[in-house]
Amino acid sequence: MAAKPKPVREGGARVRVREATRDDVGALIELNRVCYPQMAQEQVVWARSHLLSHLRVFPQGQLVAEARGKVLGACSSLIVNLGPDPLRPHTWAGITDSGYFTNHDPGGDTLYGADVYVHPAARGQGVGAALYEARRQLCRRLNLRRILAGGRLWGYCDYADKFSPEEYARQVEAGLIRDLVLSFQLREGFVLKGILSHYLRDPRSHNFASLIEWLNPAFRPRPSGTRKVRVACVQYQFRKVRSFQDFANQVGYFVDIAADYKSDFVLLPELFTIQLLSQTGALSPQEGMKRLAAYTPRIARLARGLAKRYGLTLIAGSHPVMEKRRLYNVSFICLPDGTVLQQPKLHVTPNERRWWGIVGGNALQVIETPKARIGVLICYDAEFPEPVRFLAEQGMEILFVPFCTDNRQAYLRVRHCCHARAIENQIYVAMAGNVGNLPDVTNMDINFAQAAVLTPSDFAFARDGIAAEADSNEETILVCDLDLDALHGARETGTVTPRMDLRKDLFVGGMRVAAGPLPAAANDEAPLGDQPDGLDD
Repeated sequence: MAAKPKPVREGGARVRVREATRDDVGALIELNRVCYPQMAQEQVVWARSHLLSHLRVFPQGQLVAEARGKVLGACSSLIVNLGPDPLRPHTWAGITDSGYFTNHDPGGDTLYGADVYVHPAARGQGVGAALYEARRQLCRRLNLRRILAGGRLWGYCDYADKFSPEEYARQVEAGLIRDLVLSFQLREGFVLKGILSHYLRDPRSHNFASLIEWLNPAFRPRPSGTRKVRVACVQYQFRKVRSFQDFANQVGYFVDIAADYKSDFVLLPELFTIQLLSQTGALSPQEGMKRLAAYTPRIARLARGLAKRYGLTLIAGSHPVMEKRRLYNVSFICLPDGTVLQQPKLHVTPNERRWWGIVGGNALQVIETPKARIGVLICYDAEFPEPVRFLAEQGMEILFVPFCTDNRQAYLRVRHCCHARAIENQIYVAMAGNVGNLPDVTNMDINFAQAAVLTPSDFAFARDGIAAEADSNEETILVCDLDLDALHGARETGTVTPRMDLRKDLFVGGMRVAAGPLPAAANDEAPLGDQPDGLDD
């Protein structure tokens, strides 16, 4: 997951940044008045109606910094679509819809910083820096192009008789003048792009503001037109083979079929290579796995060659790999250009530990392919929500799950968990397993599988959240098209948006449980207060 802002200390207490809640509204109103005393006298600070509106339309963009249960600072943001001229002149009231954020556009590409404020007693303690870092993390997580903000020229009132606003800003940029707001923003990596006139009513700045921009280095442009990919899941039948070439022919046959159907991705099952042990006489389970691990270089060459030959991404199920006398269950992910990546199984079942001596790996990554950002988790790994959430936070679009299950109950554990992961993370999940049996291979007597491609549950997808599924226990190949644009659309404007709505204030860093009765429901229909006229600091 994205790194958390580094904790700072205020009076010896840790400061943490979290999403604001309705319970914070009263404290935020009071903090606003303390931070903007002159504006408070003119009744142009946040009213309850504004803050409740922010939490309704874009809760992820409303952040608070606290220590010892006391709110020390906060920031408010919204997403806007500024079209082909994102640096065009604007006013604070215009771009924030008079402070209500009801013009928030989930489909926009710019995170707009409407306000940052820190209690005067906590300034200089890193609270503002933590809020800015949290805002940058939000921009990265949502794959937005930039953060844009207008900042009051806080010290311009002392230089108005000497410099124009543009000259003053350049003096600050050159380090010749220190401005409480702009100097801090420049240290935080923002770039001065221009001056905004009549931005807000503020005597200190003479109503001028700096237009500042931070470009997201991790931004990935959204492709124009329809983004579709084709996946093929191989429901692989075990049968006795006499040589490695027999095995390679069977694997090559399925990849060739998938290529004939113009597939972008081909998924093979977990431990499909165990078929190679049918060549030998009876071996103990651990001896068999060690014998199988000796095939690792040949398996990698076979998979790499097929991916390059057919110009597709091959997720080559999994295979035992011996490293420093430890046995891992590893998936080889082979890209069309010949690149081979490895993803070890993280969570090992009691059966794998007892019979085969396999241990869990420690590496997990999102893989950039020519067609989509993918992740691979092997069988049991999909039964844990944490690794999938980690991959989703890094931008994964499709999760591939090679599995190997012996009976229907085992299969359904994987299947139901995969569907839950698709729904809660708004991703596609493709799964493929082995069928048939290998009577001469200990601990691989029987197999049960039903390949499937699963989706979130919303209007953009199939009625049951199943894009496609194979007949159970039949050797076959399942081919399915996936619309990545529909996936991203659902994340932004779906009936539910679980990726956005996770209560990180509760579940990131440990859940806090409050005792006592539930708070009374707040009145969202309270009379509108005076509208704030400019609060960016």
